[in-house]
Amino acid sequence: MKYQSFVLALILLLAGSIVALGQGKGVDTQSQRISDNGSNKGAANNGAKTDVGTRGSGINFGKDKTRERTMLPNPYRLTARRDVIMKAVAEVMRDRKLILDEASSKADEGILVSQPYTFIKGAVVTGPELNRYASIITTDTRSWTRGRYTITVEVQPIDGASANISVNARIEGRTDGPTGGEWISLPSSGEAEQEFLNALIGNVTGASPTP
Repeated sequence: MKYQSFVLALILLLAGSIVALGQGKGVDTQSQRISDNGSNKGAANNGAKTDVGTRGSGINFGKDKTRERTMLPNPYRLTARRDVIMKAVAEVMRDRKLILDEASSKADEGILVSQPYTFIKGAVVTGPELNRYASIITTDTRSWTRGRYTITVEVQPIDGASANISVNARIEGRTDGPTGGEWISLPSSGEAEQEFLNALIGNVTGASPTP
């Protein structure tokens, strides 16, 4: 009787061990499958994820990058009568808050000159803005306090229906020291000329030549 009870208890113990082993093995199999999938990533294999790494880089190399603006030729050939262009030049100057310098201008010769226009002032902001309109040497340690430019436009007729438009800008930066203020002429970067040309062409043709 004791022997039978011992055998029955042993059978029940073995049966429980088999069930537990089967359940544990299932978990191990699933864990092994997950481990295999996660470790199946060589130097050129990212598993099922293809939007990173060598198979599908998530890095953007220039896409949607701001395009560089196309520079307008200067002089610029414009299809319009000279009187129309001269009128447009005066209108653009007025729109850009430029005052015509009648003493320096020669309208009969197609030359219009503006008075100096101060486009920026203030010791903190003048340097970067002045550097946009002028080519300043990087080693220049001056403390700029103001920036201004003078625009000269020359209209040279080609025939009765077109003319060459030349725009030149004189750029000046001001420094203030113990002895007072001083305006210094700087080489133009071409930005002021491009802005004026773009506005003038838009005035005459009704469309901007550059985006």
